[in-house]
Amino acid sequence: MIDRREATRLAARLAGPNPIVSSVGNPTFDLFGVADRPQNFYVWNSMGMASSIGLGLALSRPDLRVVVLDGDGSLLMNLGSLATTTMARVPNLVHVVWDNGGWEITGAQPAGTSFGVDLETIARGAGFRHTAGVETLDAFERAFAEAMAADEACFIAARIEDGGALKHRPSKTLTSLRDRFMAAIGA
Repeated sequence: MIDRREATRLAARLAGPNPIVSSVGNPTFDLFGVADRPQNFYVWNSMGMASSIGLGLALSRPDLRVVVLDGDGSLLMNLGSLATTTMARVPNLVHVVWDNGGWEITGAQPAGTSFGVDLETIARGAGFRHTAGVETLDAFERAFAEAMAADEACFIAARIEDGGALKHRPSKTLTSLRDRFMAAIGA
């Protein structure tokens, strides 16, 4: 299984100057802790919405490759976003889901993949043509690099180890985070 923080660090490096939208909870805490930068958009208090926010950004900025770092529990809260993404035919979105089989941040309750739900299969069924399911950091690096170079929306389900959140958390001064992000992407 993959260390989520190491994979987050790798994703931020390979994303280059492109924006990253991170889901509520550990994806945001990890991204802030290992690679804080103005091009990161940290989602607070909106479980399941990182995929929709990333889609909106990809639609409005086709010149950028938009990366979404999501959690399996968060994606399960908004599975319809996968179909919406493929219906929008955005060519510039990379949706990564950290899959640990549970809602770790709220007490490690088991989530869908603990019961056999296959998020990569769901993404393919929703119309993603470029998908990957990975279980090692090397496989993640290859899949992510391919996704960043593709000219279509891509989905990666990355099986991760359980691991508590970093103690570093971005400010909850949402207007300052928004303004910093907007300036970074030239909005």
